[in-house]
Formats: sequence, structure tokens, C-alpha cells
Amino acid sequence: MERYRHYSDGSRIVFPIVDVLVIFAAFRITSWFLYASWSFEGYSPLLFVIFGMLWWILSGQYANIYRVDKLITYREKLLYLLRTFLLHAAVVLLGALLLQIYWVPLRYLFTVYAFSVIGVVSMRFLLTFLYRTYHKVISRPHSRYVIVGAGDSGQELYRFLFSHDPIGDEFMGFFADEPVAAGLRPLVRGPLQNLKDYCLRAQIDTLYFTLPMDQRHLIEELSQFADEHFLTFRIIPDFCGTVHKEVNVYFYDHLPILTIRSQPLGIRYNQTLKRLFDIGFSLFVIVGIFPVLLPVLALLIKLDSPGPVFFKQMRPGKRNQLFPCYKLRTMRADHPHPELQATHQDPRVTRVGRYLRKYNLDELPQFFNVLLGHMSVVGPRPNMISQLEEYSKYITTYHMRHAVTPGITGYAQVNGYRGETRAPQAMEKRVEYDLQYMENWSFGLDMKIIGRTVWNMVKGEKNAY
Repeated sequence: MERYRHYSDGSRIVFPIVDVLVIFAAFRITSWFLYASWSFEGYSPLLFVIFGMLWWILSGQYANIYRVDKLITYREKLLYLLRTFLLHAAVVLLGALLLQIYWVPLRYLFTVYAFSVIGVVSMRFLLTFLYRTYHKVISRPHSRYVIVGAGDSGQELYRFLFSHDPIGDEFMGFFADEPVAAGLRPLVRGPLQNLKDYCLRAQIDTLYFTLPMDQRHLIEELSQFADEHFLTFRIIPDFCGTVHKEVNVYFYDHLPILTIRSQPLGIRYNQTLKRLFDIGFSLFVIVGIFPVLLPVLALLIKLDSPGPVFFKQMRPGKRNQLFPCYKLRTMRADHPHPELQATHQDPRVTRVGRYLRKYNLDELPQFFNVLLGHMSVVGPRPNMISQLEEYSKYITTYHMRHAVTPGITGYAQVNGYRGETRAPQAMEKRVEYDLQYMENWSFGLDMKIIGRTVWNMVKGEKNAY
């Protein structure tokens, strides 16, 4: 879906020009700073500078850094700029290697990029601030809008637009027949019957319709009114509590199809990418780490207490299909009730087992599960069957976490939700993190979770017992 944007032709021209001037200044300052001259080592960098500036413009167009988006935040602007600098630097270094341009010193390039990053980011934020100030203080707003309906959808839209402070937009008020909260009453301009007169009198540009969709007659009436008076009419479906933050709209011919939950792992390409990584990573661990570490751990387990080295327990996986989940044994083999969840200072846990749990080493055999396709390296942790039966009774979204392949580590675990579940609220929080992972999956997110897991293994976790 296209984001709500406002483009300024002037800004889309000014931003590239300012960037080119800043980058050129960065080259000049670096040359004089390091060599007290425009040229260095007998070479003039003019062609190199021209190539660098042209490639910056192309990189910026590709990364969308020259769009003026009403709703884009300063943090997003910074991320776009840093991504463009990384793309630019990668191509420049690769081009220098391929063309054998060895006369450009690395310290010269690093200094140019340092000055460029500081200059471009500073100027972009300054220009954006001046642009916003101009439209707020001096210029008439590009668009005045009202919100029809002050229910949950209307209030959520108002909070979103207010927090993002769209450039050049001015909120003029709500129109609603239903009672509203005391805090919103000053913002309500009147009942729906006064809407049309107010729109004409106040020169309203946009109507946001947030009432329930069963008011088809009113929708048609306001749509016709908007067409006749050159207003923009936008409909916000009242799906509060059903639709999640990320939704997709598909069109089958002219028929819109709306998904109520984003499912990145439902895309075949993402599934294949994740599975290929799982196979490669699990083979690396099994071939590269197991032959060295597993014999030592097996010997320690055997010396510490009698019983097998490995422990197997059936766990519910994707779509609640049971699979044998493998672990290194950390509990006494002769103790009853192995199906119960481990607790703090659990007498069943052996001395070696406490260290294995603390540093997550007991889960190493699960890489065989990953290789077999039962599990993934990253995903919602597979809980016990008894937990599935218990928590699914009152956590309505619990079953959703089983829509994807479970993982050795997960988003909930790296955010501190692992170990014993003492209160139902803790499990609800785990499920919330699992769903956030499922709806926002990316390969980069998996890498981040793996990195944080490795760090937690190094330092040990207090909740692992």
C-alpha cells in the first residue's frame, strides 16, 4: 500500500543540489586537511569527485531520500541516509578495486565520508526543520482536514496524525453524533448535519470517514459531496481490535482483499531464504562445533549423574504437529515428573545441568531438529504439550504462535522472557513478542536475534535455570 505522501517539487530539487554541494565541500576540506592541496600524490581527484557525486544522486533516488513524506519521522530520515551512504561506499570501493584505482588512499575516503555524513545529515535535518516551520508559521496549510466520527478509529487516526505532525496539514476538528469523551469535546465541531456547511466555510480539503462501514448511504452522500466541491474523501475502515498494525491489501481485478495480519513468512521466497539459512547454519554447528564440544559435555553429564546423555520430549511444532525435541540431559534420570517445567532451585536439575541451562548449551542437539525441518534457528520456542493445553484456554492468540516453525531461540527470549513462567501475564507477554516477530519477520531481524542470543550465552542468563 502506498503511504500518504506530500511531495514538494522545490524540495526534491533543493535536496540533491545541497547534497552535491556538501559532498564537494567534504572533498575539498579533506584534501586541504590531509594534503594542504587539491591534488595528492600527483593525481587530481576531479573525475573521482564527479563520479562520487553522480553516484550519490543515483543512490539517493534508489533509497528514496529525496521524497518529502508528510508522515516520515526524523529517525526514518536518518536510517534512509545511512543506508544510502553504505550503498554508496560499497559501490565506490568495489569500483576502485575493479578499475585498479589504488592511488586513492583509504584514509582519504574515510575522511571524506565522515565529513559527508555529518554535513548531509545536518543539512537535511536543518532544511526539513525550516520547511516545516515555513508551512506552520508563514504559509497557508496545504490541506485542512476533518475527521467524521470520534469513535475508536477516529481517535486512533487523530493520535497518529497528531504524533507525526504532517507537513502542511491542519486538523480542524471532529464531526460526530455519538457522545464523546470529555477530553475530546473541545475538538468536536458539531453533529454530522453541520459537516457540509463547515467544510465549505472553512475551506476543508480532506474528509476522513471513520464511522462503521454499514452506513453506506452516508458514505455515498459524502463521497458525492466531496466530488462536487473538489474535496479528497478518504475512508478508514472501522476494524479496531481486528486488524493489526501491518495489513496488506490485494486486488483481485477491482475487488479489494484485506489481510488482517501481516505474514512475511507466508511468502514463498522468505520461507526458502529462512530454510536455506537454517540448513547452512545447523550444518556449520553440527560439523564444526559438535565434534569438539559434544564429547566434553557428554563426559561431564555422565560423570555428574547416571543416565543418558540426551533427553527427548515430544513438543507441539508448526500447526501443533508433535515432534521429538532433543536436548542434553540436565535433570536426574531417576526423578519423577520430567514433564513438569523447571523452576528456580529445582532439585531435579544436576550440577552440570545448571551450567548447561545457564549458557543454553543444553539446547545444542536441537540443531538436529533444525536440520530435519522440525525447528528453525529462530522462531517461537516450542512449549510443552501441557502448556499448550493450559494457556490456549485463556490466551486467545496462543495458537497463532504455532503458525510458523518453532525456533531454538526467539524474540521473546532475547527480550528477557525465558525460563519459568510463574504468572499467566508472563506467558501473555511471550505470546505478544512471538506475534510481533511473526508479523515483522525479516532476515535482518533473525540475525539480530542470533547475535543477542550469542551475547546472552557468553554472559549467562539469570532466568535460565
